[in-house]
Amino acid sequence: MARRNSSFAALGGVLFLIATGLAPAFASPSIAFDAATGRIVAHEDAFRRWHPASLTKLMTAYVTFRAIAAGELTLDSPIEVTKRAAAEPPAKMGYKPGAAMTLDNALKMLLIKSANDIAMAVGENVGGTVPAFVARMNGEAVRLGMTDTHFVNPNGLHDPAQYTTARDLGLLVMAIRREFPQYAPYFAIEGLVAGKAKMMSYNMLVGRYAGADGMKTGFVCASGFNMVGSATRNGRTLVAVVLGHKSALERTEAAAALLDRGFAGNAGDGATLASLPAYGLAGMPAPDMREDVCGKKKPAAAQSEAAADHEAAAVKSPWLEKLEKPKLVAVGLGGAKGPVPAAWAEARTKYADVPIPTPRPDYPPVTAQGDSATTAN
Repeated sequence: MARRNSSFAALGGVLFLIATGLAPAFASPSIAFDAATGRIVAHEDAFRRWHPASLTKLMTAYVTFRAIAAGELTLDSPIEVTKRAAAEPPAKMGYKPGAAMTLDNALKMLLIKSANDIAMAVGENVGGTVPAFVARMNGEAVRLGMTDTHFVNPNGLHDPAQYTTARDLGLLVMAIRREFPQYAPYFAIEGLVAGKAKMMSYNMLVGRYAGADGMKTGFVCASGFNMVGSATRNGRTLVAVVLGHKSALERTEAAAALLDRGFAGNAGDGATLASLPAYGLAGMPAPDMREDVCGKKKPAAAQSEAAADHEAAAVKSPWLEKLEKPKLVAVGLGGAKGPVPAAWAEARTKYADVPIPTPRPDYPPVTAQGDSATTAN
């Protein structure tokens, strides 16, 4: 409690230092908590808006899980790659428009490969249209109490209007784990194999941190390196959310430190995700870390998770060691035997690409001069 009070008292001073350039403008928001109870282990700037990058895909998965539960589709349902999805920038699978896969494989691709094209395809197929799917995303955010979150797209590619907070992401993670424990294995996959291509998870904790079991990473230049990491030991699951780091290694170290703290028994002051009051820079626009992360003096970085280790490639760290025998899961096209997603089937029927008949004008009768004959069509 004392820490939160001091945060309020120091807010004016922090803003002054940022404005005068005497302090760094970008913090690294974080929160760690018990996944079963929501009890917080530690938090820092947990209510500060941040661009989620590919952490957005956690909500894409959650909305999809809800659609499955509602009977709109199954894991065997086809997910069709549209022209819009195929045009999304990397990271991506690169399938051509018209290609189709099972929803099961699509979820693996969007969560582990962090494939932007597949996330867009899932959004279009499950929602019928992207706007309809995004509306579902924002509706779920409101329902879950994510009070400072707004989504614009299903894959997390940068948009200034797409933002969330560490605390809000915590609420989303709790909902996923509480409502859909059957899908937990998706988040813990160590790597995928598609044909000859092997794609390892960008989550460096998986396979390296004792008890690590998922969840998701994210990166665009504007957000820096984000991560939700979870681990289970002795039946207790802890989750760490870290945002805005300058490298994949740095975010991994930060998440591991928070998890270590929780497993060591340091349980914070008793606050939970639901009871923690807003503090600090809550409600202020999300900062743009582009210059810090991808500026001219920084190594080249693309807006994709494929560039996640660009700054750490030459660094020796246990988090960068290759897994000796990684467990790879095969993915690919085809095999979809389930029902077409209900919203996608409706959208295809409603907007089918067929000519629309043009009504003929209702011409008035023409009477021939001298008799009563009329023209006939």
